[in-house]
Amino acid sequence: MTKRRKKPAAGVSEDMPVQNPNAGGLDVGAAETWVSVPADRDNEPVRRYEMFTKDLHEMALWLRRCGIKTVAMESTGVYWIAVSQILEKQGIDVVLVNAKHVKNVSGRKSDWLDCQWLRILHTHGLLAGSFRPEAQVGVLRSYLRHRQMLIECGAEHIQHMQKALTQMNLQLQHVISDITGMTGMLIIRAILEGHRDPQHLASLRDRRTKNDEQTIAKALEGDYRPEHLFALKQAVELFDFYQQLVLKCDQQIAAYLQTMESKVDIQEVPLKPPRAKKKNRRNDFGFDGRQQAYRISGVDMTQINGISESAGLTILSEIGVDMTPWKTEKHFASWMTVCPNNKITGGRVFQRRTQKSSNRVREVLCLCAQGLFNSKSALGAFARRMRSRLGVEKAIVAVAHKLALLIYRLLKFGKDYVDSGQDAYEEKYKQRAVRNLARKAREFGLTLAPITAEVP
Repeated sequence: MTKRRKKPAAGVSEDMPVQNPNAGGLDVGAAETWVSVPADRDNEPVRRYEMFTKDLHEMALWLRRCGIKTVAMESTGVYWIAVSQILEKQGIDVVLVNAKHVKNVSGRKSDWLDCQWLRILHTHGLLAGSFRPEAQVGVLRSYLRHRQMLIECGAEHIQHMQKALTQMNLQLQHVISDITGMTGMLIIRAILEGHRDPQHLASLRDRRTKNDEQTIAKALEGDYRPEHLFALKQAVELFDFYQQLVLKCDQQIAAYLQTMESKVDIQEVPLKPPRAKKKNRRNDFGFDGRQQAYRISGVDMTQINGISESAGLTILSEIGVDMTPWKTEKHFASWMTVCPNNKITGGRVFQRRTQKSSNRVREVLCLCAQGLFNSKSALGAFARRMRSRLGVEKAIVAVAHKLALLIYRLLKFGKDYVDSGQDAYEEKYKQRAVRNLARKAREFGLTLAPITAEVP
């Protein structure tokens, strides 16, 4: 066995030097906020404030009188947003921390103690703030998150439509791929208008529909009951309503994107043609999101296989265009939790699984990774190789990790991504495998040689 390399022991400071002498701690809740300042700043160093705007302004003024320049608080739900905005207007730096990193001593959990514990940790520089994009990007992020919420709410009513159809034994969702597509909505609206003839309803199919009219007509023979028709009608109305809200949200996003600073002049450096022909999808933006993302970031993320127009703009709204918060691409992948989380005890790794996370960029890249398994690109070949080795779930994370590294390099260095193709990737992988086999053969005192004649 080879000797294990000894790592130098990390030194532990006993005196715990003060890094932030003017630090405070906040424990934010739905109805009240507890604030802690150093004991020498006020006769009452721990105070309680209600969450009304007037009380929060009084809290900010009290912190300034106490000489507090930075405060730490947990990012609890959305309660921290109003507090953070008011404190930052008063010139107080707000550090959002992960609740997992600031666990208090067991058995001593209270709001009064939590704010003091946060202040102590922040005073000694033991807290790492969560990533927050710049203010201009944060506004875009809020718009796109709201848009995603509207899409998810509209998707619920698609399920209600499917339920009403199933209760009437109309098997429409089994003969067409999407009941909210052109064929599906024409048939559903005709049903709500009073048409019941299966042949007439089936004649509304689009010519590109896979199943023929006879199959669709057979699926539309059902029991039309008034209570289920009423439920179907309301589900369609709600679905249409949310589609109108998404359209208005797109108009608001397009108007705000025009106010964001440009990193490249589209007239001087025009956008290259798209990598593939764009397919019209229901949840696509109502504006040219690819061009706007290129103007703001200076790079075209859609040139990377698997990343669509909506995915590129969503990623941009979550991380911005400045990559300085992450020292290297490995730090960026670790922040996204798409790399192994090695847990070592006794010198042995007993767990490597990635951390559980609600990182939205991770979710977007995992969805992009799923679409690469049938791609003829180099990333597609990599995805299929990972799937054969690790299985589907781990392969998705591995491909998302690869996409994260490419995005970091693209935004950091501004170089275009060029796809080498699956053939070039497989040839490169073959050469690497041959080199590894040759090295292994040399270790055993053998020589790796190509086969020049057929072996009987």
